[in-house]
Amino acid sequence: MRKNLGSLWLKSFKRISKVQQRQGTALLRSLLGAPAPAKRKSEGTVKKVLKSIGLLQAPTASRAAVRSTPASKRRAVTGEKAAKAIKSPAARGAVKPAAGHGQWLRSYHLEPSGGLATPPRRMDYWMFVPTRALADRHKPMPLVVMLHGCTQTAAEFAQGTRMNALAQRKGFAVLYPQQLASVDNNRCWHWHLRATQQGGGEVRWVVGAIHKVMRTLPIDASRVYIAGLSAGAALAQIVALRHPQLIAAVGLHSAPVFGTVDSRMGAFSAMQHGSSHSLAHAVHDMALSPEFPRMPAILLQGDADKVVRSVNLMQLAQQFRLVNHIDDAAQEPVPHEFAERLTGRSPRHAYQVLDYSLGRSTLVRVCRIKGLDHAWSGGDAQFRFNAAPGPDASLMMWNFFQMHRRVDSK
Repeated sequence: MRKNLGSLWLKSFKRISKVQQRQGTALLRSLLGAPAPAKRKSEGTVKKVLKSIGLLQAPTASRAAVRSTPASKRRAVTGEKAAKAIKSPAARGAVKPAAGHGQWLRSYHLEPSGGLATPPRRMDYWMFVPTRALADRHKPMPLVVMLHGCTQTAAEFAQGTRMNALAQRKGFAVLYPQQLASVDNNRCWHWHLRATQQGGGEVRWVVGAIHKVMRTLPIDASRVYIAGLSAGAALAQIVALRHPQLIAAVGLHSAPVFGTVDSRMGAFSAMQHGSSHSLAHAVHDMALSPEFPRMPAILLQGDADKVVRSVNLMQLAQQFRLVNHIDDAAQEPVPHEFAERLTGRSPRHAYQVLDYSLGRSTLVRVCRIKGLDHAWSGGDAQFRFNAAPGPDASLMMWNFFQMHRRVDSK
């Protein structure tokens, strides 16, 4: 009897709390003069864009899925074990990034504190190491660093881009840093912060993870590459431009223009309209510094992207031409057109490729894909922000990366 009365009292207390919360919210709106929320059809696109850059926060309850695997454990799993180790926040069930080949490792990098007032910062990461022949196991292999977009996890990004399967075929390792939900509810990288753009914050975390992997695995220091999608691409370009001695080339898919904003609202504006400021000013120091090596870049963008508008593609191409000292007037690129293919085993969108070269070296490759929205081209469409029709963005990036090495790496 006492137990039943206690249960009834608890339920009544919860109902009263909810009523009081609704009344308090209504009172606050009336004091601020804000209208009651109403669902509008036109708000869908705006909410999608705001959520993609972290202006619209996701419910914190989703963090439970993130903590389903203890962060303190470092494991190697393959096939079905990988599926059990990772929970999809999109409630699609398990993710299987390592499709029966190679090792799928989970670890973390702990960034030392900057003083008594700054605690150490932790960043989780996943690692794919391909299975290699016994004779090749100790030979240095290339490393591709992949930075996911907002609302994605490292495992989803691995599966969606199919990069692990490509890595197994080509023999390179892949590092997937993952933004903590405790840092950002939507797992967005804070690329728009001035401190990050200057090489601090999450840039240090990613670089620290790269160095940790290079100490523990046989990685070829002259062939370290970085790529990303959306917010991940924005952070990838900062890592590449702030650490050009470490990164040999960068791949950006649906990336916003570099270095022209310093706030969330500024980020939203740039993603929708590009930069209204001087593009040259953002890369001025790099373009003029005699110590800055060239930074090869492949840029991909869908012309139907409503989250990061395609104006960003052309502005990014201009910035990387400046960084690589490519004079447009001296060498006009010849566009290569590829027709749409609707049937067959590998359907694809029509797309155009522009190559900007210096001598015989292609330093900037620009790929504009017709009809592609805000999604990784040629990915696994079961996962968010991936489109099944090609061209295959992962393969295009790897083919570009293979042409470049950082010969002065230590």
